[in-house]
Amino acid sequence: MSKQTIKPNNIDQLGGHEIVSPEEWLVARRDLLKREKELTRLRDQLAAERRALPWLKIEKKYVFNTPEGEVTLGELFDGRRQLFIKHFMLAPGQATQCVGCSLEVDHIDGILPHLENHNVSYVAVARAPIEEIEAVRKRMGWKFRWVSSCHSDFNYDFNASWTREQIDSGRAVYNYGARPEWASDIEDLSGNSVFYKNESGQIFHTYSTFGRGGEEFLGIYRIFDATPMGRNENGPYHSLTDWARPRNMYGRGGDVEPNGRYHQPESAPHSVAA
Repeated sequence: MSKQTIKPNNIDQLGGHEIVSPEEWLVARRDLLKREKELTRLRDQLAAERRALPWLKIEKKYVFNTPEGEVTLGELFDGRRQLFIKHFMLAPGQATQCVGCSLEVDHIDGILPHLENHNVSYVAVARAPIEEIEAVRKRMGWKFRWVSSCHSDFNYDFNASWTREQIDSGRAVYNYGARPEWASDIEDLSGNSVFYKNESGQIFHTYSTFGRGGEEFLGIYRIFDATPMGRNENGPYHSLTDWARPRNMYGRGGDVEPNGRYHQPESAPHSVAA
């Protein structure tokens, strides 16, 4: 065996990590634990500051389409005080499916009873007509409520959708700043908004987050971040678009645009098209 192929016994094969004794490992782990505790306290502080933000009273009436008919924003609370809205990237006639939005809502069905028991209703909203939304929802087997804002200004007012004129003129605002250049060809982006309804029925907008703020609701990242290979987002986009696919399309090929839209392989049956 040549000298160049010999690896020291104290270096692992994956990432060049030093292999140490149990005593040395414990010292390193306790040092990291201090940093983790600092992050935990900072997260608690930020969460408190988030809840302390001023509220914006909703004066406008928003109406959404559902399979059962029209519902108002107030009715989406479904008898609860808090409403969490997922702005899902699905425009009218869109034949592709956003891998990021899909990954995020894949977290929901299992925890939905816990959210509802904690006075939180969860609803996804998209601009696509309700028939197109239902086709995707049924194909993916999602149980959470998903409504259409196709006849409403809701997505536009909460800066998750824009008109072509807004985009072309540079007046489109996303994540409290300019829209990213890679999104210039699409009119919808992902986001999350939170609302509160008081005893008299008044509705208030309390919080919205966009872009990488959505990672707060991707529990899968907490698991990835604890594993040796991490997020492993080493493709051309250095984001979840490098690896994430609709969960029924892994191993079946297809391509993802930088904006997260998945294109099924031409040989895939239309019944499972994303």
